[in-house]
Order: sequence, then structure tokens, then C-alpha cells
Amino acid sequence: MQPMTDPKKIRVMVVDDSMVARKLIMEGLAAHPRLEVVGYAINTLDAKIKLPRLKPDVVTMDVEMPGQSGIDFLKQYLPSHPIPVILVSSLNLKVFDALAAGAVDFVRKPDTQHTQSAFISSLAQKVLVAANAKVRTAGAAPSIIPGRPAAPAAAIPLLGGTAADQRVVVGLGASTGGTEATLEVMKRLPSDIPPMVIVQHMPPGFTKMYADRLDRLCAMEVREAKNGDELHRGLALVAPADFQTRIVRIGTKYTVSVTPGEKVSGHRPSVDALFQSMSEVVACKMVGIIMTGMGQDGAAGLLAMRKKGAYTIGQDKESSVVYGMPGVAQNIGAVMVQAPCDGVAGVLLRHLKTLG
Repeated sequence: MQPMTDPKKIRVMVVDDSMVARKLIMEGLAAHPRLEVVGYAINTLDAKIKLPRLKPDVVTMDVEMPGQSGIDFLKQYLPSHPIPVILVSSLNLKVFDALAAGAVDFVRKPDTQHTQSAFISSLAQKVLVAANAKVRTAGAAPSIIPGRPAAPAAAIPLLGGTAADQRVVVGLGASTGGTEATLEVMKRLPSDIPPMVIVQHMPPGFTKMYADRLDRLCAMEVREAKNGDELHRGLALVAPADFQTRIVRIGTKYTVSVTPGEKVSGHRPSVDALFQSMSEVVACKMVGIIMTGMGQDGAAGLLAMRKKGAYTIGQDKESSVVYGMPGVAQNIGAVMVQAPCDGVAGVLLRHLKTLG
């Protein structure tokens, strides 16, 4: 029998203009048994010089630095040198521009010493995931036009004005790579879409900014969910970070329950918690969509939905940044139809038209 060998360590390079932040990140990641910190850069120019020599597997990068920003670096560098980048960001809307430019994921910088351990643990886990993630470059971030757009160019009229919200509820779950994947779906949907609830794994503080971003870029109304919000046609609700969001039926109406609680499938909010609630309380037609993400959150809930008659869609492997959640869902028989990221909206709309 061949002796077991340790898996190859993942080589990490840290890019941050703050010496304090660099020290925290480098020492924290170096303590992880599967990670090796191979060097650092103090800005993006320094990074460009050192990357060919250090040859890291994953880069952690601050979003805002003197000189060239992390966003501009990603736009210029990733198309010709695709390397997984994890953003290390303060509570800042620019993180979504950086994700649009090709970063794999992000983690929020710690506010106090008490949160440093959780920060390092989260960053290390994201680095492990990023090492096997697909790097996708989308070029410049989409422009944000003041006021609601009349309709995305690819949006299709839905059901000729019938009361779709009385008959359909849609749930969507995503994790790593999901911020842009979900946007890719939402921007192709019309303003009169049946009510949707979205769970995207994200640090506290960012879900409202993400919902606001979707609201500006998509035809329907999108906002962060609040406890008791009523679902209606033309509205998509984003589950707030650090709370569990479930659907509740009150008579013929559906609302969301947004409450503190234990993690489900390792997450809060959890896609499984949302999907399981839909399988238990939604009496009308329902659709479940599972997108790119690490792990298996949402797979069991999607299967429960399918067993209750839901139409279920999974993102395919080729277009997923990480084919974890949709892959598990596919393997256990929870997914009825697989589609590439840019085809999920079309699959959904075609199904909805059959209900008219």
C-alpha cells in the first residue's frame, strides 16, 4: 500500500497597502495547514511585478488602494492572466464592481479585534474554494442608470397581464460566484415577474447594497427582505445576511419570515431553509432555482420542492464558478432542467408561459 501524502498546499499571495492588514492576513493564512503564503504586494503595480515570479494559486486583494484600484487591476489583468482573486473589503459598494470584473468572492474586513478570528477563518475557507473555482471575466461593470429601466433588452413579456402572482412563487439560491450569476438571470426577466425570494450567501451589511444594485440594474423591484413583507408580482426580495428567511402563508397571501435563528446547512441565511419552507407552505405553483456555490446548501430543499410538484432549475457545470450546490442538487435528483447561467431566465420564462 502506498503511504498517504498530504495534499499540495495552496499558494497564496496577499495584496494590501496596509501593513497591519497584510500582517493579519499573512499570519492568519500561514497558520492554516493547507495554505502557504508565498509573498505579498503593497499595491497593484507591485502585484503585477511579483505575480509571474511568485506564481500563487490564489490572490487576496484589497479593493481600494493608492494608485490603481483593485477593480482596475482585475479588468486589465484577469483577461490575459486568469487567477482566482478573493477581495478583502470594507463595507463598500465597490466590491460588487470588483466581482463583476472577475473576482471569485469577497470577505469583509474585521471591524474589531474580536472579529479577526472569524475573518481569518472565513477568508481561509474562501481561499480553499477559490483554488478550484473558474475565473470568469466580464469586462467593465454594468453601468447604473438613475431611475428604473423600462425593461432589459432581453426581457420577454410574461403572461399577458394575467395574475401570475396568484399562481406562482419563485425561490433562487446561490453562493460563491452567485452575485453576478443571479444578476445575469434577473436582468433578463421582465418587470411583471411573479414574486421571487433570493438567498445569496453574503456577509452582514452587504445584502442591502446587493439588493439595491439589482434594483438599479433590473426591471422588477428588488429590495432586502424585512419580516412580514408580502410577496407580490413584480417584487424580488433578497434575504438579509445573518437571518433565516422563510415563506409563510396567511390565508391566500404569502409573506416572508425574517428572524434570527440557528444556521441551517451551515448558513444563515440558508437556501435549504427557504426551499424547505416553500415545499411546506406554498399551495400554488412554485419554481426553485439553484445557482453556483460551494457545498450543498439548497440541494435537499430543492428536492423537497420537486417532490411537492415544483419546477426546478439548476445552473450547469460549465457556467458555474463553483459546481457544488447545483452539482449536489443534480446528483440527488432535485433538478428537472439544467441550463447555463445566461439561459436560466429563458428556461424560467418558457415554463411560466405554459402556466398561462
